Amino acid sequence: MSGWSGLARRNVKRVYRDRREAGEVLAGELASYRGRDLVVLGLARGGVPVGWQVAHALRAPLDVFLVRKLGVPQWQELAMGALASGGGVVINDSLVRSLGIRDEDIDDAIARETEELHRRERAYRGDRPPADLQDRIAVLVDDGIATGASMMAAVRAVRAQRPAQVIVAVPVGPASACTELAREADDVVCASTPPGFEAVGQVFEDFHQVSDDEVRELLAAPTV
Repeated sequence: MSGWSGLARRNVKRVYRDRREAGEVLAGELASYRGRDLVVLGLARGGVPVGWQVAHALRAPLDVFLVRKLGVPQWQELAMGALASGGGVVINDSLVRSLGIRDEDIDDAIARETEELHRRERAYRGDRPPADLQDRIAVLVDDGIATGASMMAAVRAVRAQRPAQVIVAVPVGPASACTELAREADDVVCASTPPGFEAVGQVFEDFHQVSDDEVRELLAAPTV
């Protein structure tokens, strides 16, 4: 694992006009990958417009990648883990132990979210199969990370598909989460690590909720 990129090691404060500008910034930091055999995976939904800019600049194909939160029973807003396309799962073991969550509750949550994940994949991609990642460089892009659990699930799911490398690229995130991700990804580019990090939206002037239609339109728009 090569871990942090030079950009990610700097404690940077940055504000983006929108996700498009964030993608342009990330593309500049990933320029050394241009011309190589890679696939950009935009985490739905907010990571897709960022990922489109990256894919366009790097002359690479774009595909969608989904991650679903695994909510605590009776308290769905609290995440006990995350599930990603391809079956990658991350569980917050300390939270599960402290709340006494049963194994069968975890299994039920995984089954429920797997069904919803597959439904959304069909809605975004239609009958088109997922991109083949074997022996290629997979670049996972989101509009930011908070705890890092969703991106960690994505990294593990992608790693199981035997790519040549797994790269994480985000416009913003806490330094602690980026450091944790660097233990499993081959490279992590986090363009902004504000010391007072509270939420991804704090570094965007325009942080509107990305719609399903916007995701479909971007996936249909050629990047190469």
